[in-house]
Amino acid sequence: MKKISIYIVSFVMILGFFSCQENDDLQFIVQPDPNGISFTNAFLSEYVITPATSGNIAERFVWNKPSFPGTPTAITYELQVSLTQDFATREILGTTSETNIAVTVQTLLTQAANAGLDNDPNTPALNKGVVYFRIRAYAGNGGTDAPQVISSAKSMNLTLPEIVIGSGVQISTWGIVGSGFNNWGNGGPDAPFYTTAQKDVFVAYVTLLTGEIKFRQNNDWAVNLGDTGADGTLDANGDNIVSTAGKYKVTLDIAKNSYTIEPYSLGIVGSGFNNWGNNGPDAEFHYDYTTDTFKAGVQLLTGDIKFRLNNDWGTNYGDTGADGTLDAGGDNIKSTAGHYQITIDFNKNTYKIEQKDVYGIVGSGYNNWGNGGPDFSFTEYNPGLFIANNVTLLTGEIKFRLNNDWGTNYGDTGADGTLEVNGDNIASTAGKYQVILDFTDTASPKYTIKAL
Repeated sequence: MKKISIYIVSFVMILGFFSCQENDDLQFIVQPDPNGISFTNAFLSEYVITPATSGNIAERFVWNKPSFPGTPTAITYELQVSLTQDFATREILGTTSETNIAVTVQTLLTQAANAGLDNDPNTPALNKGVVYFRIRAYAGNGGTDAPQVISSAKSMNLTLPEIVIGSGVQISTWGIVGSGFNNWGNGGPDAPFYTTAQKDVFVAYVTLLTGEIKFRQNNDWAVNLGDTGADGTLDANGDNIVSTAGKYKVTLDIAKNSYTIEPYSLGIVGSGFNNWGNNGPDAEFHYDYTTDTFKAGVQLLTGDIKFRLNNDWGTNYGDTGADGTLDAGGDNIKSTAGHYQITIDFNKNTYKIEQKDVYGIVGSGYNNWGNGGPDFSFTEYNPGLFIANNVTLLTGEIKFRLNNDWGTNYGDTGADGTLEVNGDNIASTAGKYQVILDFTDTASPKYTIKAL
């Protein structure tokens, strides 16, 4: 997944960091702009723009009100964008008498198109580019004699996610519902099944709770399947199916009227992560249906790693020859300390280890604000969606941050489920949880914490 990174060049931010146990809010002090006006909004470090989120607000530009001594008339502001830093050719995105303007994802997509960018994987050099923003403030009618000030420019690095070619996998209309997953639909949508190469055969990778489940279409009871007799045969409106807490691969075969539920947890093990399983469970992979691959966000140590199923050596993969090809029972894979996204493609029998920013959970509710070990890593399992599964939290407080560092962190000011940069700590209660960060709406990112 490629991102949009925005770098602020028009003002200086001084960060004051205080002990997390006492007060881990970061304080921002905006220094005056020499031109008398400057952007004052704090930007996320990463943004995703896709046509699917074109209607969302990408960013709200905010600025200070300049002073025009002796000029009693109203001040008008215009937000300008240009493909060049000198603004020789520019476009006005909007005018207002307020000190802010919201810009949608569609606006950024239009600017990306103007810059000649595309999301074609065959032309990777065109996936990234830069556009520039500035604010012009003027009094009166804005004529040549009217007082005006213009801010310094902000550069915005745009990246378009590449088109995924050849996956063919889609979210089906079928899902898993029950006390064993979402409290019979009261705790969120059903766990989705995905299409496979076989017609009428669907698969789901899911963490179940001890309870009962059924399969239904469209998050609705009009069409639902159970198993009367617990014989592995699907029955319309049949009995509930008993579930046991754990991670599973569930296969639904509508053509044969059958289903299977098998333990399935693909993970990373080794001296490069958890001391070959002696220091905790393997780092979990998550299924990405958009690429039909498994992905894991992880902080690695310098050492060796392998991939295995169900925290067990019965099925494991290495790389004999260090050629990027998976080999059953193969040689250990060398790892270097850092933050990575690891992708496994069983269709091609390959893997990739790519250095990448990784979100993590930190706090008195997890790792003593980083003093008790690394943060719990999230995996981007679908574009803009990040998951941390089976997290054991303590009663305390947590936040989310990038790469075990406070440079970029999120909390929740107001405890309303919306993430804010440098926001308030989030209260945590002892237990095991699934945590999801949702950045699909970059202007209003969300999070959910679900008890397991």
